[in-house]
Amino acid sequence: MNDHGNADRRFGLCGTKFLISAQDMDRAVAFYRDVIGLNVKTASPGWSELSFGTAIVALHGGGAGRFQKTGLSFTVDDIEAACDAVARGGGSVRSGPEDRGEEGIFLAELTDPEGNGFMMSQEKE
Repeated sequence: MNDHGNADRRFGLCGTKFLISAQDMDRAVAFYRDVIGLNVKTASPGWSELSFGTAIVALHGGGAGRFQKTGLSFTVDDIEAACDAVARGGGSVRSGPEDRGEEGIFLAELTDPEGNGFMMSQEKE
């Protein structure tokens, strides 16, 4: 039996994708490209992928357009400016930015134009 640190893997991990739904793919791609700053790897009506470094946000068509928590989170250098940009870009700020005390961050909860909830944080200096 293998322990977690010595797993006998028979495959090579190549990356990670974070999947969220989109009701309007063009609008979703534009938001994550123009507002968040991700790079478009591929775009089609049913499946699009945008990246930042090795992180990939994958958009799947068929979203309902209503609020849904996703767990998606971005770290930014100016959370106030980021929240303003999200609101100007068709998303909304649900809460924050809030000083999270001992966590060492400011945190905001936002929603993209498709109804997907995500977070943004900024490290305290």
